[in-house]
Amino acid sequence: MTGYGTAAAMASLIALAAPVAARAQDAAPLPADQRIAIHGQATFVGQATPGFRDPYDGPNSLTPDQAKETVDVTAYVGASPWHGAELWANPEIDQGFGLSNTLGAAGFPSAEAYKVGKSAPYLRLQRLFFRQTIDLGGAREAVASVANQLGGSRTSDRIVLTLGKFSVGDVFDTNALAHDPRADFLNWSAVDAGSFDYAADAWGYSYGVAAEWYRGAWTWRLGAFDLSKVPNGETLETGFGQYQIDAEVEHRHTLNGRPGAVRLTLWRNRGRFSSFADALALAAATGEAPDPSLTRRPRTRVGASVNGEQAVSDTLGLFARAGIADGSIEPYDFTDIDRTVQAGGVLAGKGWGRPGDRIGLAAIVNGISAEHRRYLAAGGLGVLVGDGQLPHPGAEAIGEGWYAVGLGTHATVTLDYQLIVDPGYNRDRGPVSVVALRAHYGI
Repeated sequence: MTGYGTAAAMASLIALAAPVAARAQDAAPLPADQRIAIHGQATFVGQATPGFRDPYDGPNSLTPDQAKETVDVTAYVGASPWHGAELWANPEIDQGFGLSNTLGAAGFPSAEAYKVGKSAPYLRLQRLFFRQTIDLGGAREAVASVANQLGGSRTSDRIVLTLGKFSVGDVFDTNALAHDPRADFLNWSAVDAGSFDYAADAWGYSYGVAAEWYRGAWTWRLGAFDLSKVPNGETLETGFGQYQIDAEVEHRHTLNGRPGAVRLTLWRNRGRFSSFADALALAAATGEAPDPSLTRRPRTRVGASVNGEQAVSDTLGLFARAGIADGSIEPYDFTDIDRTVQAGGVLAGKGWGRPGDRIGLAAIVNGISAEHRRYLAAGGLGVLVGDGQLPHPGAEAIGEGWYAVGLGTHATVTLDYQLIVDPGYNRDRGPVSVVALRAHYGI
């Protein structure tokens, strides 16, 4: 479900991880505006789970004793037709499968695993978008040349317009420490607020438009995106036939001289959704398992989340998120979470003589509404979960820890461990240990 590693998040990460270096850069001459850039990345993730308690199976159950792998190779090709304008294309080759074909846990353990798995490599154009930055004044600041961002300079006050095919997560709910499964946390509900049912195809991208207004320490964002034609689908709507509206306000600050940020994100989905009550009522009348495709009609689903990050020292950063969504209506494009909370931190290895290494730790708790629990207990299936029954429901709790070894400037190898308690909100299943090896190279 990758759609992360955005220019804004990467720039923020540099500021959090090395504030002294960032301040030194402020005094350096500003770079010339870049006209053309080509970047690339390749990521391999191998993930496995040993045996665990598995008393019964449903169509969306996570199964024990399995190992899967995913590979993606991406090119980031950008050009500037005029001042402040950027046109980017991201062709990508993908291959592989998530555990249980990316099913079995609402907080799925690999955001590098798509909802569409294939054994043979295939090519897709994941992003094709235009961005225009309009300077409004204020201090002029350097802009690093990274994937999907041309190098140069801009003013602190500005308007940024983005149009085309990209990820909602490129603009909204970003976090410098927990937003990129190629570089930090792997779990779906760590890289975004798990309750953020953001518009996307099965790979995590959408057609849309977003506007950002940067003014001093504040940023206001507004966006509109196409939902998929059917829940969790491979094909997107066109012309906003089913759509999402996103709004966000961000405040940047310093605490004890260290940078931090807080964001409040609101979203509204409008499309053909089913309520859990309608699906259960029809199932009771027919004697069949609930099928939400039979009770979908035009509805609105809303949600909100808050997201913060804070540098504590030159090497330690902390983050947290919390979110809630309307639990009476089925989730549509992300995952089966109605409320979520997460907290964690990332520590750079300078203190033990390995400045290129990092350690990350996070704890996550995901939950669903009472109607949602009744739907799963009656045999209903969600986006990712559904064990066919749910006699003993519980909150899904996840712990993730990783150690990334820096190999020069461009490569990292990461060992990752996750413990998922009550996967799919099922106290009869697990707990599940998931181990992973990630190798990443980016230029």
